[in-house]
Amino acid sequence: MNQDILAGKWKQVIGKAKESWGKLTDDELVRVEGHSERLAGLLQEKYGQSKEEAEKSASAFFDKHK
Repeated sequence: MNQDILAGKWKQVIGKAKESWGKLTDDELVRVEGHSERLAGLLQEKYGQSKEEAEKSASAFFDKHK
């Protein structure tokens, strides 16, 4: 999906992200702005995931919510 389209749709998807990762705050998710690498960074920080695991989780989430 085009990054601009995903960023525009991001506010609609934030609720789904909160369901998946309850430790992430609304403010943190707003700052992600639909960027997979930003979400992966938060997953590493909040859930202690490895870089590879966080990137895989973030990518799978974005693929699911295209």
